[in-house]
Order: sequence, then structure tokens, then C-alpha cells
Amino acid sequence: MSEKTVKIDIGDGAAIPSKKDRGLLNAWHLSLVSAVGLILYLTYSKPDPYWRILQFLPDGVLITFQVTIMSIVLALAIGLVTGLGRISHNKAINLLASTYVEVVRGIPLLVQLFYIYYALGHFVRVPDIYAAVIAMSFCYGAYMGEVFRAGIVSVDKGQTEAARSLGLNRSQTMFLVILPQAWRTILPPVGNEFIALLKDSSLVSIIAVSDLLRRGREFASESFYYFETYTMVALIYLVITLILSKAVSAMEERLSHYDR
Repeated sequence: MSEKTVKIDIGDGAAIPSKKDRGLLNAWHLSLVSAVGLILYLTYSKPDPYWRILQFLPDGVLITFQVTIMSIVLALAIGLVTGLGRISHNKAINLLASTYVEVVRGIPLLVQLFYIYYALGHFVRVPDIYAAVIAMSFCYGAYMGEVFRAGIVSVDKGQTEAARSLGLNRSQTMFLVILPQAWRTILPPVGNEFIALLKDSSLVSIIAVSDLLRRGREFASESFYYFETYTMVALIYLVITLILSKAVSAMEERLSHYDR
């Protein structure tokens, strides 16, 4: 009797709502309405401290998005190079890319943040926000490398043969034929990694980057409203994550519509 292999793909990003999973979609609506409703209720019923907290946090939200966007852009560039290295026929390049993936994915992001900011800081002092971006892009570049590799490998080999028969060299085939087709496969997991990176950006608060969590900590330490502050911080993270997860879901649905 042959056994069917089932692949369970669970990442560390958000749960992506889908029309195929009505339970998860309904849970998304319930969570978003509840989180937004709770923020509005708290700020209206108890403006001190909740409204004060909400006024204190916007610049932290901005820093969080700045770190996330800069990190994901660099991670995509690193991931592309790594993904190409992972499928390279050059043994040295393949080994180098594979080693980078194994080493970086084996070290927690928090340790990488400490290492770049504190350990390497003995030799080269890197500003707080740039240290955060370097560490996060370096870490997520390894994950993006595997995403790019899987996307490139998923393209039918006939596409490569057809491109080469038309006179395109290997580089032209990759960048003009393979990557544009692979991008449809790559885009949804990239969106999921973007959400995961945004959540992990809360770790940068430990190296004095004034992100959302750091601003919350500053308010709590000054006012001693720890419960209220971290409740509001958690709700804001939840709302942002839910909105982004819905955007990724819409993107996946559009791509699947084009593939029909």
C-alpha cells in the first residue's frame, strides 16, 4: 500500500484568513472588530491613561514600520542572492550560500541583535536603528533565500529549455523568464515573512530603538501604568498584524485568480 506524504507548512507569520477556511476568516473578523472596539472603548471610557498612551505611541509605530520596511527590502536582496547561490552549479558558491542559511537560521534573532550591536560595537559603532536593520535583514535573508530557491525550482524546466532555445543565455533566462514566473509563487510567503518580521521588530527595543514596544516601556516606566500600557501595545500590534494578514490573503486570492 502506498502512503501519501502530507506536507504541513506552518510558519511564524500570521494566520492568513481565507475564504476556503471560513472558521479562520470569521475569527479574523471577530478579532479585528474586537481589537478596534476595545481600543475605542478604553480610550473613551478611560482617557487617562488610555488616551494618553495612544497619543504617546504613534512615533513608535512609525519607527516600527521604518525598521520593518528597510529590513524586508534588504532581506529580499540578500534572499535573491542566497537563493541563486543555493541552486548554483558552482560548488563553492553553493556551499557558501548553504552555510549562510544553516548558520543564520541556527542562531536566534535576539542573539544576532546583541552580537551586531554590542559585540561588533567594540570594533565598529553602528547606530541603533541601522544595527537593528542589519541584524533583521541578515537573519530574514536566510529565510528569504529558501523562499526564492523554492520558487525558482517550482518553475517548469521546460521554460528554461524554451528560453535557451531562443538564444537567451543563463543570466537572461533567469532574470527575464524564470524569476518573473517564480515571483507569483514567492509573493505570498514573502508577505507572510513581512508580517513575521514586523512582529519580531519588537526585539529591537532592547538596543534602544524607539519602536512601538520601546515607547510603551518608556510610558510605563514613567507612569507605572504597566497593565494599561502593554494592553494598548498588544492591541495595536494585533490590529496591524490582522490588517497585513488580510492584505496577504487578498494578494494570494488575486494571484490564484490569474493562474486559472
